[in-house]
Amino acid sequence: MTNRTAQKKQQSSKAKPTKGRPTPKQQKGGRQRSQYPWFAIGAVVVIVFVMVGLSVYNHVRTPATPGSSGSAKVIAAVTSVPASALDTVGAGQGVSPPTAIASGAPEVTSGGKPEVLYIGAEYCPYCAAQRWPVVVALSRFGTFSGLGLTTSSSTDVFPSTPTLTFHGSTYASDVIAFSGVETNTNQLAATGTGYEALDTLTPEQQQLLQTYDAPPYTSPAGSIPFLLIGNRYVITGSSFHPDVLQGKTWRQIASALSDPSSPIAKNVLGSANMMTAAICELTGGQPSNVCTAPGVTAAAATLPSA
Repeated sequence: MTNRTAQKKQQSSKAKPTKGRPTPKQQKGGRQRSQYPWFAIGAVVVIVFVMVGLSVYNHVRTPATPGSSGSAKVIAAVTSVPASALDTVGAGQGVSPPTAIASGAPEVTSGGKPEVLYIGAEYCPYCAAQRWPVVVALSRFGTFSGLGLTTSSSTDVFPSTPTLTFHGSTYASDVIAFSGVETNTNQLAATGTGYEALDTLTPEQQQLLQTYDAPPYTSPAGSIPFLLIGNRYVITGSSFHPDVLQGKTWRQIASALSDPSSPIAKNVLGSANMMTAAICELTGGQPSNVCTAPGVTAAAATLPSA
């Protein structure tokens, strides 16, 4: 399983993809210059500094508005990846499979449909990587509304990794339910400990986290991102190494998904095909055109048995 709990905030860029993040509870000249009093110049400098600082803060803290042109283009590309690209990538490259849940486990449903549950945080770089294939996979079964763009923490490993955020979004599907929980922002809390709180887990979600984000499914317990695919599979950590996204913009990542020869597509789409194959076990192979696609069947062959 890629991505187990990493306790150190700073680690080298060679960190293994199996590093997750602890859950939030665990964190022009002198003449002209002389025409103005020194204090006036100082005041101007302070004002400019504050304005720039606020601009940077708002840019990083607040996800891009879903309706904005830049955000809309990125989200459109991620939610409508060409089937040909997905089929060409197949099982992908550098993708780690999920852990199978023992047969007979209680059903995980919402509204009468099998549920996929994602729990992460906006500051987490491994969550940042994992959201890309989660969105690609789920977009084959339904429709997202209200997705935004954000980045992982600027001070963590793989700093400022471009990503999407599930905070404030909704998902509609005839065959599957999805809950995306972002427990924290990417900004340090005013107390100086941990990150600002965002979404709150329901008691049911907390119970599922305690049950499946622990041995024998993962060790040690308590890592994010956490992805529970019904009562069949669980993934803790990112399914591929986040370094493939470093130095890229949202648009560059989204554009690369249509090029199956790109490293980004091989990692993201390979992970998405694997997740799709797992979800198809919950939906009884529906929709059939998705579940029987060559890329999905190739990824299905890599799924473990309970």
